[in-house]
Amino acid sequence: MRVRHILSIVLLLAGCSPSAAGPAAGSALEAARTLRFTAIPDQNATELRHKFDPVAAYLSRALGVPVEYVPAADYQASVEMFRNGDIQLAWFGGLTGVQARHAVPGAEVIAQGAEDQTFASYFIAHAKTGLTRSDAFPTGILGRTFTFGSASSTSGRLMPEHFLLEATGKAPAEAFRSVSFSGSHDKTAEMVASGAVEVGVLNHMVYDQRVAARTTDPEVARIVWRTPEYADYNFSAHPDAERILGAGGIQRLQSALLAMRDPALLAAFPRSALIAARDAEFDGIRAVALKLGMLR
Repeated sequence: MRVRHILSIVLLLAGCSPSAAGPAAGSALEAARTLRFTAIPDQNATELRHKFDPVAAYLSRALGVPVEYVPAADYQASVEMFRNGDIQLAWFGGLTGVQARHAVPGAEVIAQGAEDQTFASYFIAHAKTGLTRSDAFPTGILGRTFTFGSASSTSGRLMPEHFLLEATGKAPAEAFRSVSFSGSHDKTAEMVASGAVEVGVLNHMVYDQRVAARTTDPEVARIVWRTPEYADYNFSAHPDAERILGAGGIQRLQSALLAMRDPALLAAFPRSALIAARDAEFDGIRAVALKLGMLR
């Protein structure tokens, strides 16, 4: 009886083992093989998952591994997620990309939008200021209430601050009556349009899209200056992507991004195409970030 009892227990444990440990082990294995990516929340956060989940599905099909979009709470959260290895791919702005790659040895930029080689910002002003568009830096914005976008935004803070300092020799706190950070390009447009601030600066593509969608009236929130051009958004890959995807994985990831042709997928960025990019293209952003104390 005792032998049969022991044998029954052994058989019971053996029978339970696959069903109990198998799924857990399988889930852990799948989690370890999942490529996770994020994007800086440069517009209204509620729209981002709707935009980027289809991109994750496309990459999953192209690479043959699960790919998951992970939202970031703010710009710096996306950098921290990359630094900590919680994500292995990110759609960064120029500054956040430089910050993230600086923090992670072996990280590399692998793609950018076709439009990102010649990016620009718009300084916009409420109609009540009486300001109009000029080719030179608009000194009429000085002494007014002003908002940037995110504190870590390339087009909504870093480069505009650089051009302000270059043109006037003044830091924002000296140049304006008050300075705030709206948190996103959309919010900047809304704050200027409502008259909450007199002047703001934002991504030129977001402004143009809002005008086309009639969510911003260009007669109320007027462009007063378009900045010189600079490199901006990019896809940066964490070295852990190679571990997840296997040898040559980052190169395959780059190829999958460059092969993205579906306009519905490209609209998530939005860009006409994704093209190859090199770290050296962002040396100008790096130099400005160092000069302004935004890269340590």
